[in-house]
Amino acid sequence: MSRAFVNEDAGADRPDLPERPVPPGPNLVTPRGLAALQADLAQRQADLAALKTRPDRLDKLPEAAAERDIRWLEARLKAAVVIDPSTHDLTEVAFGLAVTVADTEGMETTYQITGEDEADATHHRIAPTSPLARALLGAQVGDVVTWKRPSGPLDLEVVRIAHADP
Repeated sequence: MSRAFVNEDAGADRPDLPERPVPPGPNLVTPRGLAALQADLAQRQADLAALKTRPDRLDKLPEAAAERDIRWLEARLKAAVVIDPSTHDLTEVAFGLAVTVADTEGMETTYQITGEDEADATHHRIAPTSPLARALLGAQVGDVVTWKRPSGPLDLEVVRIAHADP
């Protein structure tokens, strides 16, 4: 076959981007986490609509990225299981609750155990699969738990369990 009839640009109009990995199983979220996923989906859909109205659409990468993000967000929402922390009593650390711990020097820090998608270390929101959350889940006020960190274990005393700010 002559090279004159081969389209070397085939597929160039639709870049292949790797899919964002979707963890298997349910996606535990707080009501705030569900609202954030829904807002993110609406924003990406608006972004995609704006991208499709561009007069110069030679670069399809931004559209492909938006479409990929939309697929991921839709999958996360489909797997979402909302757990309302306001229904938990405050006798033990549970998903969605705020727990204040004190280290051996008396320094107190408050964490909230949230879904993976809303975990944010800067706001002390931790995923339930994190080593700290695994140590805290089920603990009661006065319990001492051991946080197994890469830098070495740290004992923390549970000082307070409360409903987190919305």
